[in-house]
Amino acid sequence: MTFHDHPDHKPLGAGSPSWGSPSWGSGDASAWFKGIGWNEGLSDQQAALQQDLSCLVDGELDETSAAHAMVLLEESEDAKAFFEDVRKFARFHRDLSDPERLEARVAMLGAGEMARAAEDIDLAHRLATIFYQLGKAYSLAAFEPCQFRERVFEAAVPVEETRNRGRGFVDGVVSAGRGGADGAAVSSGRGVDWRHARHMLNGRLERISDPAEKGRRLLAQAIEIDPSHEEARIYLAYVYGREGHTLRAANLFREVFDTAISEVSRGHAAIQLGRLYYGEEDYRTAAVYFRWISISGLTRSDSRFALAHFNLGCAEVARGRDDAALAAFRRLLDDHLATGGVPADIASLFLENDDFRALLEARAGLTQRLMESLPELFEPEAGTGDPEGSSQTH
Repeated sequence: MTFHDHPDHKPLGAGSPSWGSPSWGSGDASAWFKGIGWNEGLSDQQAALQQDLSCLVDGELDETSAAHAMVLLEESEDAKAFFEDVRKFARFHRDLSDPERLEARVAMLGAGEMARAAEDIDLAHRLATIFYQLGKAYSLAAFEPCQFRERVFEAAVPVEETRNRGRGFVDGVVSAGRGGADGAAVSSGRGVDWRHARHMLNGRLERISDPAEKGRRLLAQAIEIDPSHEEARIYLAYVYGREGHTLRAANLFREVFDTAISEVSRGHAAIQLGRLYYGEEDYRTAAVYFRWISISGLTRSDSRFALAHFNLGCAEVARGRDDAALAAFRRLLDDHLATGGVPADIASLFLENDDFRALLEARAGLTQRLMESLPELFEPEAGTGDPEGSSQTH
């Protein structure tokens, strides 16, 4: 057998060295078999240790020499390094002779890289979440300065405290060697520019006076760091919608609805899509999204989604489907009462919603039917609840 692709394994023939050629003589062969040249590249102590170890393996080493070898291993750094290399090669040969050991060794080699990649993903997601929380706070302050704490599922974080916490997190990552120093933009495995992140949190945003622009920049940065961050995508779409970019908002909400892993994120996207379609007077499509929230079970697993029944009722009234609308309102009230709520909370939705009052005034006889279907709402104590918006999100 010949090996044409390796310089140490060439076929004999014209131009090739032979046993009798100048490049490999009989003296060289004798020297090789006698072990001459084995010590090449080794220090004197390493060479002595190699000889002692060889004799020890063959059972030829006396007690005195064995003790000398042990002392050498303890006192000489060269000997220690050489002995460790020998052990590594011994383990390597054992691995090669046992397929199961070899597979385990390969798996161990990949485990470190996998752990590093997992840590990079976690760090990137945590940084993206900090940008998302700040972006959400700025966006809600811009568009809902007095109401947003009652209109969202989770209150916005305090901006200054979160920004300080974010700076501490980024500084910790950088000081641990996972990001770039001040003078160089070094990216992690997820492509995060930690120097840029530090500048974002250290005051670069303060140059922007418009809170809506701050929110948009932060949310876009969160998505750039972690494209799968569902909450950041929902809020960026929310900003687009409030700024009048309806098509961009709808496309982003639809992406979240189609791809989100979290059912809660899909529910928020469905509510917002329904609202957008409602605003475009496409009441049928709006009703489809509002009804999906009930079909998915979110209204039962999370009572905060129960307001989708109110939105569905409004869409059905706008379509002229009064029976379907009254059924949705009844379901809303029943679910609310079942979780310990009071009729006043639901009554406030009808009292405070301008769209519904306009629909009610335009539909002859609907007020009477509503009173008959939901008499609890018209009891004297039912009009004192605090209003909650019907367009909730994260």
